[in-house]
Amino acid sequence: MFKHIFVPVDGSDLSTRAMDASLELAQKLGARVTGFVCEPDIPLAAVNASPTTFARKIEAHEAKTEAHAHAVLGHFAERASACGVTFASEYRRSDQTDGTIAEVADAVQADLILMVTHGRGLFGEMLFGSHTKNVMSRTKIAMLVLH
Repeated sequence: MFKHIFVPVDGSDLSTRAMDASLELAQKLGARVTGFVCEPDIPLAAVNASPTTFARKIEAHEAKTEAHAHAVLGHFAERASACGVTFASEYRRSDQTDGTIAEVADAVQADLILMVTHGRGLFGEMLFGSHTKNVMSRTKIAMLVLH
């Protein structure tokens, strides 16, 4: 059935639920898991700085986001190892999170994307948007959505 589960995570409590659910499912199916973190590009507000200051801000932002991604994916890898699940990780920097999730899931040839949604309802979705819904509209890969 499903042999490669792609799981976008961000270090939140919801992403911990996604990790646990994906690893449990992978154990039952004999599947492998790819954890994915998409970190934001440097904010445009930083562009107003002098070239030297801007370069330092870029370096600091890249170091901070890379450290966060590696920490989250390292935690996921430890959990996968404890469960005996084959694990790989991917990390990208982009402000187009939804499209990047769909692109990377396709690139690694995942056959299932597992995401956890906040389940905010119509008003919350209008106010904050929905990464899950946007990924659904950008991919042909099967999705399992938990909340």
